[in-house]
Amino acid sequence: MASQSSETLALDSSHLFLTALQSLRQQQEPPLPLSLSSVPTSFPRSKLIPKTRFAIDAFRFAGDFSVSYFLSHFHSDHYTGLSPNWSKGVVFCSHTTARLLVEVLNVPSPFVIPLPLRETVAIDGSEVILVDANHCPGAVQFLFRIPGPNGKFERFVHTGDFRFCDSMKLEPLFSEFTGSDAVFLDTTYCNPKFVFPSQDESVEYVASVIERIGGEYDKVGLMKNVLFLVATYVIGKEKILLEIARRCDRKIYVDARKMDILRVLGYGDRGVFTEDERESDVHVVGWNVLGETWPYFRPNFVKMKEIMEERGYSKVVGFVPTGWTYEVKRNKFTVRSKDSFDIHLVPYSEHSNYDELRDYVKLLKPKRVVPTVGLDVESLESKHANKMRKHFAGFVDEMANKKEFLRGFYRGSFEMVDKVEKDGSGASNECLDRDNEAEASVAEVIKTGYSGFVLESSLSLKESVTKDPVLLNDDDASTLQQPCSQDLSMLNDDETEKIIQELCDCLPAWVTRSQMLDLISSSGRDIVEAASNFYERETEFHKQVFTCKASESSQKSLLNDSTSVSNPGFVTSNPVGSVDKFLSQFDKSVNLIDPIKSNISPGKRKRTIEAEPNKRVKVNSIKNGTSPGKTKTKTENKLDKKVKVNTKSYSGGSKQPTITRFFSKVLPDVSQGGKVGTLLEESPKDENLVPNDDAKLYRDEIAQFIQIINGNESSKGYAATILNKTKGDVNKALDIYYRDTQGGLGDSVKSVLEQSNMDNCSPGQKKNVSGKSEHTPDICVQALLTKDVDATLVALPADKYDPIKHACWRSGQPAPFIHLARTFDLLEDEKGKIKATSMLCNMFRSLLTLSPEDVLPAVYLCTNKIAANHENIELNIGGSLVTSALEEACGTNRSKIREMYNKLGDLGDVAQECRQTQTLLVTPPPLLIRDVFSALRKISVQTGNGSTVRKKNLIVNLMCACREKEMKFLVRTLIRNLRIGAMIRTVLPALAQAVVINSSPDFYPEGTVDNLKDKLQCLSVAVVEAYNILPNLDLVVPSLMNKGIEFSSSTLSMVPGIPIKPMLAKITNGIPQALKLFEHKAFTCEYKYDGQRGQIHRLVDGSFCIFSRNGDETTSRFPDLINIIKESCKPSAVTFVLDAEVVAVDRKNGCRLMSFQELSSRGRGSKDPLSQ
Repeated sequence: MASQSSETLALDSSHLFLTALQSLRQQQEPPLPLSLSSVPTSFPRSKLIPKTRFAIDAFRFAGDFSVSYFLSHFHSDHYTGLSPNWSKGVVFCSHTTARLLVEVLNVPSPFVIPLPLRETVAIDGSEVILVDANHCPGAVQFLFRIPGPNGKFERFVHTGDFRFCDSMKLEPLFSEFTGSDAVFLDTTYCNPKFVFPSQDESVEYVASVIERIGGEYDKVGLMKNVLFLVATYVIGKEKILLEIARRCDRKIYVDARKMDILRVLGYGDRGVFTEDERESDVHVVGWNVLGETWPYFRPNFVKMKEIMEERGYSKVVGFVPTGWTYEVKRNKFTVRSKDSFDIHLVPYSEHSNYDELRDYVKLLKPKRVVPTVGLDVESLESKHANKMRKHFAGFVDEMANKKEFLRGFYRGSFEMVDKVEKDGSGASNECLDRDNEAEASVAEVIKTGYSGFVLESSLSLKESVTKDPVLLNDDDASTLQQPCSQDLSMLNDDETEKIIQELCDCLPAWVTRSQMLDLISSSGRDIVEAASNFYERETEFHKQVFTCKASESSQKSLLNDSTSVSNPGFVTSNPVGSVDKFLSQFDKSVNLIDPIKSNISPGKRKRTIEAEPNKRVKVNSIKNGTSPGKTKTKTENKLDKKVKVNTKSYSGGSKQPTITRFFSKVLPDVSQGGKVGTLLEESPKDENLVPNDDAKLYRDEIAQFIQIINGNESSKGYAATILNKTKGDVNKALDIYYRDTQGGLGDSVKSVLEQSNMDNCSPGQKKNVSGKSEHTPDICVQALLTKDVDATLVALPADKYDPIKHACWRSGQPAPFIHLARTFDLLEDEKGKIKATSMLCNMFRSLLTLSPEDVLPAVYLCTNKIAANHENIELNIGGSLVTSALEEACGTNRSKIREMYNKLGDLGDVAQECRQTQTLLVTPPPLLIRDVFSALRKISVQTGNGSTVRKKNLIVNLMCACREKEMKFLVRTLIRNLRIGAMIRTVLPALAQAVVINSSPDFYPEGTVDNLKDKLQCLSVAVVEAYNILPNLDLVVPSLMNKGIEFSSSTLSMVPGIPIKPMLAKITNGIPQALKLFEHKAFTCEYKYDGQRGQIHRLVDGSFCIFSRNGDETTSRFPDLINIIKESCKPSAVTFVLDAEVVAVDRKNGCRLMSFQELSSRGRGSKDPLSQ
């Protein structure tokens, strides 16, 4: 029990609520009885403690069904719904949170009930204990004990928001809640990619940076010249501030509002915080002051500059402590810098990371995990909630769940047994007689001592036709021979026999009677406990039974000898050893005599036995009234040929098939075709699907993989194949599995699925599938015939990559968009420019070889463009339109998308997550590169009434056809944020290298890139130079493909109307260095005007165009400049390009040169007094 006072505090929430109402309304009359309605079905079950009316962090769902509300901590996403006008129930929380509610949020104090930490409090008959959550000041976890029948308690844990730490492992209260009925878990970061460093490591980083930088400025006497800014929430991050003050011996400056909250928290009088900014160079600022994290972190250096100038500092160092900006594959602590400003992105999280969540569940080992954060968590059995529960497979108490499952069967069977006992009481005497006869037979069996089967003695042979003799194995015989190991009185105990019979219905057929007696004895005759104990030690029991296989040869010889014995009858009874082995022995003994006559052909009979191992053969004994010499002849003529099917299942493996196996997903991408599971179990190829070496090497990984995907024993082959491919990496194997769910399947599975599809088709459809008909085959077979390759092959070195074999489509087919998406997915995680260029090169090599017409659209998509810059063609769509299309395509809603976005920080990742959780009836046709590019161009030209709807329809059509990671990068393309680190100066060299390699006939035999190094570099430079002169991919890419290795920078020349890319100036340390660069060559200098860059083009038709520095057309802004140029042109000038600086001149005031700001504010088409 928790530490508590001599008497547990008991509270009645109804009484507290009515008292609060009375004090609030200042009523003198006694309160009326409280009447509560039933909890509505729409109420989120993840916020309701079972069998109570306790609502956790559910104030916005408050109603007249409860007056007992619990608040885990003071964060707005949890207390939303509370206000100064709150009067719907009492709020139970910690003392710290209670003070914040009353003093900051102004919630009426009578409705706020603070509870002590680590003490048991009885509320409405249930016990509640509050434990620190390590999240923010006042944050707690709730431990509930709910009374149940027979004086038992159900235990529940609600974590609220929490960060698991080592101290929780030592908390004695958690030991009392080990094996809880459910844990309501904070699953904010329930994803393997979220593995943050510990809070101590992040706090240490911030303190050390301030200590280091502050110390450097102290040495030069400039301590007050650097300002440290720490972004925080209204409440939270206090650990960082306190550690800074302790380590760096500095006070922390906060504003008045923050100081009020700190005083409530008890920090105001410690001398750590101050409201005088001159006392400290460490200042606390609001959360979005240093930058916004939506959709990715965008530093606000302008605001930092304002703060720096306002407060009189020369350098600013900021800290943004949050887990949202953490990127596990990059630097742990990222720094964004510009001029005198540094922003440190510190992965300080107050939520548990993925590993910590698993450790927490492992510590408590609950019966069930209930996610409280994520999509559809309001429903306990939602798809998203079930998916998150799989991350904790193996950490929950599976045996308790099995016990509860079996208990339901036991209750039903117990009622039936009672009914049978009442209806069949007249047969008890007959059964007793049979028991006595069986005892005599058993005694004779003990004397014979035979193993694996028995031969009836003459004592019981007379009754062999009317009753079932007993077949015993070594375990049974040894048990009967050793009375010390079991109480022989149990064999005659009617209650024990009834328990054994019930236990037989729950256990596999191979379990022996002695094992059942052991289970019954160890469990105190509790059928449910006995069954649970068996499944905990199933492998051990299985080994005990099947160790007799080593002595199989001796049993065969014994079987041959048995043909000369006078009592050769064989019959089956209670669960014994392997039925297959028994049948094979029986066949051998019969073959010594004469074959059995049957209307079933031998071949069919063999197939039946192989395909139905769960069937058991029963052969009745023969009356033996003749001499031993005639026994052989009578045995030949009178063997019974009936086959009796036993309903009990038999498992020859190490595990018994469960009932859920029938409903589980056997293989990915198979939602229809009920015979797939049977085919996998019965197919003679099943053994070949499981590589023995792989199964042994990755045995634990295979079991974990099958458990996560909700598979069964028939999935072992598929799991072993994937894990062998990923070298035992379960995360990569799951990625391949879910990718295959939307794409094709491996070759080892296709044959089984094809057979399954044909079995489920009509004869005409089977003809189509087999290829003997010209009709279109079934769509599921079409999906299987698509070419499936490893998604990571483009990451191979150039000399190992085959542009044909390693491509995901065939020659003559249009290139699928998945070819780009897979490359983009690899580029996203690649930091090295050389490696990234190599991936793009391999991607383009396949396009050049198989689909040259798709190269140009691919280049545009890689650079996140749909046209040249000067054409001013834009998609003109925003995040709202993309979100709306995503809602329609994936069947989700905007609030869920927003919630996922706040968690993932990228709309592309959100779209991918929505797509992965979506079940499709039919696999969509492949999305093509040309189709994506064409659709984007169509979107860009949509204008006028209804244009938004037309754009949305085009986007939805693209989204519905997405597979694998296509959705992710399609959405990023739409929002113009591809995030793969590929720019035009990376893509064009990669394309040039692909052209060189594909144009070199000696490359493939020699297989080395070093021989082409000079050509690769030369063409890469040439194509970039050509693009700078002629920045139009529509001209550069086709020319490069046509010329091949003969392409050079002089192949293309500038074209009037297409702006030339500006040359960037090179920074020097001063005039002497600039003069040195000219190497004594002549040069001219001119005044640097403060104007706008302008490229003036005269076209062939005599018209003029003006382009800005970025290549945007600005002709309409300078009509007067066009007139000046026309007047200055000679008649002989046909076309030209003039690079100039456009400067504003005030002619009314002596031609005064005007500033850039005045020129840039000029309206479109204006002809004001300014002249250029």
